[in-house]
Amino acid sequence: MIESLKQHILSGGQITREEAIRLAGTGNRQALYVAAGEIRERMAGGRFDTCSIINARSGKCSENCRWCAQSAAYHTGVDTYELVDEETCLQAAMLNARYGVDKFSFVTSGRTLSDRNIDRICGYARFIKRQSGLHLCASMGLLRKEQLKKLLDAGITRYHCNLETSPRYFPQLCTTHTIEEKITTIRAAQEIGMEVCSGGIIGMGESMEDRIDLAFTLRELSVRSIPINILNPIPGTPLEHAEPLSDEEVLTTIALFRFIHPSAYLRFAGGRKLIAHIETEAIRAGINSAIVGDLLTTIGSKVSEDMEKVRGLGFTL
Repeated sequence: MIESLKQHILSGGQITREEAIRLAGTGNRQALYVAAGEIRERMAGGRFDTCSIINARSGKCSENCRWCAQSAAYHTGVDTYELVDEETCLQAAMLNARYGVDKFSFVTSGRTLSDRNIDRICGYARFIKRQSGLHLCASMGLLRKEQLKKLLDAGITRYHCNLETSPRYFPQLCTTHTIEEKITTIRAAQEIGMEVCSGGIIGMGESMEDRIDLAFTLRELSVRSIPINILNPIPGTPLEHAEPLSDEEVLTTIALFRFIHPSAYLRFAGGRKLIAHIETEAIRAGINSAIVGDLLTTIGSKVSEDMEKVRGLGFTL
């Protein structure tokens, strides 16, 4: 089954949800991981994409996402501050540019961002574009099309909005907004010509079928950059006692995403330190991009170490 589905994909075909569920149940996990790596090599090539983020506005979020340290509903001790200044953004961007990072993203807490702060971010983006060759991205919640258009006009060409999990499971994790609202934002960004980055978090109590359904929802939306976060349980959040995923669950999820998204960028994101011991195996099972450097509220990775590891595995940057 693994070999026949791999050949079907390499011939330009797509697998079905039922086939993905059958793959998830295979007893030959190593064969699944190897096949996923071969699909990545043939369909996505040998380029490894890197991006970095700045936590440009932190905490005090009105939403009740059960995994998130930045929600005002929980007491997590996270740093809280309003929009950072232009010089702080520029310094972070230029530091990453010197390491050879390709993309730099402004990330802000909250359901959305005010028009005033959108205008400020646009000014930051124009300033950074004059100083560097970085591609710019943003993750600012549920924006309207006219707000997204402002970002695009300022040089921010990619918008990030994670779906997080399957449409079926999302209401168990958040009740202050819906996955349909997220999809509306994604479609609005696509309609004005922005690229979209969207993925999810695994390890929040969802089933493997939920992960598969997330992957298929992203395929329906033609998403080409897909962060795969591993839940890092934050003290004070409702998921602080979540059981960690096994290595097999993580690697199987990555491999299944690669079978469903043969040519996409599957991206290491949050929770990387939890799977540091299997990072090489994860790359071989289909990962071909990463958020590098510090993350939002948890420690990320060292950029130089990432670059060295990726090159050692035969990728170009």
